[in-house]
Amino acid sequence: MVCGGFTCSKNALCSLNVVYMLVGLLLIGVAAWGKGFGLVSSIHIIGGVIAVGVFLLLIAIVGLIGAMNHHQVMLFFYMVILFIVFLFQFGVSCSCLAMNRGQQEALLNSTWGMLENKTKTDLENQLDCCGLLNTKDSRSQYDKDVKNCLAPCKKRNDCSTCGEKMLTHATEALKILGGVGLFFSFTEILGVWLAVRYRNQKDPRANPSAFL
Repeated sequence: MVCGGFTCSKNALCSLNVVYMLVGLLLIGVAAWGKGFGLVSSIHIIGGVIAVGVFLLLIAIVGLIGAMNHHQVMLFFYMVILFIVFLFQFGVSCSCLAMNRGQQEALLNSTWGMLENKTKTDLENQLDCCGLLNTKDSRSQYDKDVKNCLAPCKKRNDCSTCGEKMLTHATEALKILGGVGLFFSFTEILGVWLAVRYRNQKDPRANPSAFL
């Protein structure tokens, strides 16, 4: 059987979905580990990471079962959902790579505003800082955060803002995040291509007159 044949397509699609299953389990495990060790206290962040992991795991299971059984309906839904995920992830990855400092500050401000007070306190303690950004537009929120800040630097009276520390490495982090996301988005379009190719192939062990 040549590599472009039925068996090779099946094995390649199964292998790709096994990788997706491992990544999904890894996301779930990391979220549970972070919660267990108290690294992240926000249930929304933990729940979001676990939801992504479970979604990826379910999609991989659908793709794996569809590939093992050459199931036309499951393969169809698998490639449609995977293509939608590819479009979304490709757009987000390109946005991360193209984001400038002003956009990074706006994103930080909107994200900081959605965080729970407990999560803000954890970040301030870990980064040894108080408040997000001491700018004209966010002065009132900064004063409120500094008042409630429990970071060690407050006792030393030499606190910098958490936004400054985050923005120092934000560009590098966004490039890494965008690059990794872009890489995985191309594996997703590979999965779509394999699913389409495999779905339209005949099983050599089946009835030669039947098209599965």
